[in-house]
Amino acid sequence: MPSPAPEHAGLFIRDPYHFSDAMLIIPPALVECLECFDGGHSELDLRAALVRITGNPEVGEVERNLIETLDHAGFLENETFAAMQAERRREFAAQPVREPAHAGSAYPEEPEALREAITQWQTGSQGQTGVQLHTAARGQTASERQTKAPRANGGLLGIAAPHVSPAGGWQSYQAAYSVLRPEHKERTFVILATSHYGEPEKFGLTRKPFRTPMGDVANDTRLVDWLAQRAPAAVEMEDFCHSFEHTVELQLIFLQHALGANVRILPILCGPFARSLYRGGKPEDDDKVKAFLEALGELREREGDNLFWILGVDMAHMGARYQDRFSAIANEREMAAVGARDQRRIERINACDAQGFWNLVQENHDDLKWCGSSPFYTFLKTAPDARGELLRYEQWNIDERSVVSFAGMAFSKEPGNERHGGGSK
Repeated sequence: MPSPAPEHAGLFIRDPYHFSDAMLIIPPALVECLECFDGGHSELDLRAALVRITGNPEVGEVERNLIETLDHAGFLENETFAAMQAERRREFAAQPVREPAHAGSAYPEEPEALREAITQWQTGSQGQTGVQLHTAARGQTASERQTKAPRANGGLLGIAAPHVSPAGGWQSYQAAYSVLRPEHKERTFVILATSHYGEPEKFGLTRKPFRTPMGDVANDTRLVDWLAQRAPAAVEMEDFCHSFEHTVELQLIFLQHALGANVRILPILCGPFARSLYRGGKPEDDDKVKAFLEALGELREREGDNLFWILGVDMAHMGARYQDRFSAIANEREMAAVGARDQRRIERINACDAQGFWNLVQENHDDLKWCGSSPFYTFLKTAPDARGELLRYEQWNIDERSVVSFAGMAFSKEPGNERHGGGSK
């Protein structure tokens, strides 16, 4: 991405997988040289490019420095990177606990400060100060900003909440997690969360408990192992993406605040359904996806009310940060049309119309860039008898030129379709 530091212009490079911790800024004059690192060019090609750019035939030192810097940072696909990757994967596999990756950045690191922050978010007592919270409500009427209460709670089986920063999405987190009740604590919380960097058509599992500042969250390894055995080709076991992905972690701090630290989860990272999105057809036309959806549906049939579903999902990603040719402002201009399209998708989700929802996602290969589309579709195929309700919808300026949309939602059983389940805990 462009360098965020005005005093250091150029191209900012980092590794989203965290195989490498290095962060580099490539000076503007050298940016085009990166095209030589494509596996098809030689060092002679790089040298020729440097001579052309600098007008100086003596570029040997610049060439060596560029190659060595990228190599030592782990940004070349070579033995250095392979060793970094293998070591990080080995370290995560050996860890007994999935440590918090975003404490101290996305939310407070100290337990009491975190509890206080969530209490303020959940009660709405912090006030809307600052650019982030103000722009979340820009362009909305008072009635649109008001969070709806769910019509009925007795048959509640799941919620959908954002995974955006709580500083920007706290009102939608509040809308979703406020519907939980003490009796829900005894269930296993199946968290279907976006995998931003996971392999397409795969689902990431881990047996590790998750640690947050409020304590450790138990992982229902019995169910993890059952899914892995039923759909092994679809599962990435001890998926390294779990080590840094925020989409499960942010659900846990709100879940623990609502029901106490000692909850039990089944965390599932849902990779993108890229084959269906770009080639057409249904996601389950891929054998791996089909096997996992069938296994998850069978798990729900068997466990019934022993399970509670949480979707950690955001919706549209629009504007300069997301490679659009316009600056996005929440609820204004282009974003008003995005909001209308979001609402059509939400209507299909509320109706549990999986095919109707996916038809809308496939339009223009999902130009709205819903990162939560695969978790939503997975849930709709797993719980086709559920009905959803929109509690709150928001758009938030994540920066001055880019917007993310998200919502708080609740899912309940249709009357006459109660499932009680018989799985032992």
